[in-house]
Amino acid sequence: MYENKEQKQIALLVCVDTGEFDAQVSIDELEELSYTAGAQVAGKVIQRRESLDPSTCVGSGRLEEIKEFCQANDVNLLIFDHELTAVQQRNIERETDLAVIDRTTLILDIFAQRARSKEGKLQVELAQQKYLLPRLMGLGQSLSRLGGGIGTRGPGESKLESDRRHIRRRIQSLEEQLEEVGRHRELLRRRRKKDGVITVAIVGYTNVGKSTLLNTLTDAGVLAEDKLFATLDPTARALKLPDGRSVMLVDTVGLIRRLPHHLVEAFHSTLEEAVEADLILNVCDISSEETLAQIETTRQVLQELGAGDKPVVTVLNKCDKLSQMPLVLEKGCVFISAKTGFGLEKLLEAIEKALPPTHLRLKLMIPFDKAAIYSRLKDSSVVYAEEYTPHGILVDALVDMKMLHEVEGFIE
Repeated sequence: MYENKEQKQIALLVCVDTGEFDAQVSIDELEELSYTAGAQVAGKVIQRRESLDPSTCVGSGRLEEIKEFCQANDVNLLIFDHELTAVQQRNIERETDLAVIDRTTLILDIFAQRARSKEGKLQVELAQQKYLLPRLMGLGQSLSRLGGGIGTRGPGESKLESDRRHIRRRIQSLEEQLEEVGRHRELLRRRRKKDGVITVAIVGYTNVGKSTLLNTLTDAGVLAEDKLFATLDPTARALKLPDGRSVMLVDTVGLIRRLPHHLVEAFHSTLEEAVEADLILNVCDISSEETLAQIETTRQVLQELGAGDKPVVTVLNKCDKLSQMPLVLEKGCVFISAKTGFGLEKLLEAIEKALPPTHLRLKLMIPFDKAAIYSRLKDSSVVYAEEYTPHGILVDALVDMKMLHEVEGFIE
């Protein structure tokens, strides 16, 4: 009898600072991603260079230092904050005798852990296959060394070692399955539009409290953890606004800085909820030093998806972590704490104001011989009060705009 134990992964994070982005912020984010994937981070290395070394990403001297550090600290995994080529990955592994993965592989691994729905699993495998296809040459050694650790979840080693023709066939099959799922989702969206359902999408950087906000407003019971990408599959719940209108609140996958384009493409159907929404809530973490960068990242991705012209309410979450509130509230922003419930009333008011008008509050005197109209009014609108008088039924209601032409003759 042999007991299979997964080796604990102790990682060293490596980043090359070429001035293209803030290397310190990026490697700190890579540390959070590593923690989310289940790795223990032993250290972080940043090397300043004009460009990435085409053969080993970092310089040869620095690579030797990395090797010595890893041997001294029992490190068994190198995670690079860049997208490595197959040649770079193979060379680094040969020089260090360690498993090597990059930022994209790490994100895909987290996606593989988090996917729950059939669509989510299909999207994860499609993204993995597309990423691995050009890297099949020379990956045999790295695959055998990873042995079930971070970066190998999802399709599995047998698929990764398959020939290119098999991988392409698999990609085609996955795309066809996702198209079928997409058609089903499109039918649901059309039904919601036909039924006049208003959709509000919660978007924003990963780990800013989107799922916590959904849970607080709707008792959705969605997984909410202090980890990146805790939510991968979209979740929709009904929310009743103070003015009586009901909206569909949709939680979406979190965004992240420097998310590779093919990942955005693979998860396009998940983010389509934001594209089709009537209103977008751009949630960010006000307690973070990167608040403005988070807002801008979300705006850029929405622009890429074709949702740049949608009405947006910027939601500054996690106010409970601030020692004092900011003195100036930027126009169009709402301060809240999804955890404590602070500011949620103002958020609901902001949602009401930002939504296109679909209902109008009116006082109506409906004659008794128009009972059919009154019956339809009760089905499609919100009736606050009714009073039977000698002249008819006096109604205070939030009238659906679609019924306005039927009741405009009865307005008091």
